[in-house]
Amino acid sequence: MSIGQLMRHRKLGLSDEQAVEMYKYMQRARKFDERAYLLQRAGKISFHVSGIGQEVTQVATAFALEKGKDYFLPYYRDYAFVLSVGMSMTELMLSVFAKAEDPNSGGRQMPGHFGHKKLNIVTGSSPVTTQVPHAVGIALAGKMKKQDFVTYVTFGEGSSNQGDFHEGCNFAGVHKLPVIFLCQNNQYAISVPLHKQVSGSIAERAIGYGFPGIKVDGNDALEVYRVVKEARERGLRGEGPTLIESVMYRLSPHSTSDDDMLYRTKEEVEENRAKDGIPKYRQYLTDCGLWSDEQEEELLAELKKEINEATQYAEQAPYPLPEDTLKHVYAEEGEV
Repeated sequence: MSIGQLMRHRKLGLSDEQAVEMYKYMQRARKFDERAYLLQRAGKISFHVSGIGQEVTQVATAFALEKGKDYFLPYYRDYAFVLSVGMSMTELMLSVFAKAEDPNSGGRQMPGHFGHKKLNIVTGSSPVTTQVPHAVGIALAGKMKKQDFVTYVTFGEGSSNQGDFHEGCNFAGVHKLPVIFLCQNNQYAISVPLHKQVSGSIAERAIGYGFPGIKVDGNDALEVYRVVKEARERGLRGEGPTLIESVMYRLSPHSTSDDDMLYRTKEEVEENRAKDGIPKYRQYLTDCGLWSDEQEEELLAELKKEINEATQYAEQAPYPLPEDTLKHVYAEEGEV
């Protein structure tokens, strides 16, 4: 790595501490994901949708946005993102165990349906891409109230073909709303490869709606950070939305109910595993003198302890009461 490539994070406005913190969140998310997979295979939890291979983009975007001000509408693989903006390992574990204390839905939604009012994470739902018009509506409300925040919404490349995506982009473009649309292009819509679902470039679709579209290497943490930060600044200046296509690869099956070897090969997966952005970012930090093998060992030990404690707490926590099934569904006596 040349001298010019070293300390890229400083040129982007990231401190050394923030650059290291980003790596820690990537590893936190990866280890959570691996544990959730084992829990499902052991019969401890019923279902898991993995985000392995997508953590780099998710962490980088979280660091480019402003916690406590911006509104976040993540999709179901965004574990690294929600951890990076403030959700705890215990909260995620409560979600996968479907326990009453789960802040997302009180244990009533499948894992990955994020929602956390204190963190400005807007509740998501199972139908894909429905979060896109919601993000646009929140941005419109903010603009009408003259508030300075952006909304950030993510989705997969498969769901970018849904009508919700196009309607949301069109409305945001017409009204120049401060929305960041980020497509996590992981190459597969469940079992359908990219070439069978998209004939052109997702990023280039933005041209038809009158705002910029940018394609970025989703395994390059600092480039993703730069692009999202610039998109946020555009939105705050009143210049409207940005569509970002972050190209990555889903290293795990679609979910624990999926056999990915029916539609792709082990060789393909391993070829893309070699491009994993987490070890690449670790190498960057090492080359900058900010990370070492000793620090790596300490981090992994800390994460193992954190995950073990979170798992134990969530497993022992009480389930929701049966009558809570109808909570927030029908109006109760005394409510308006």
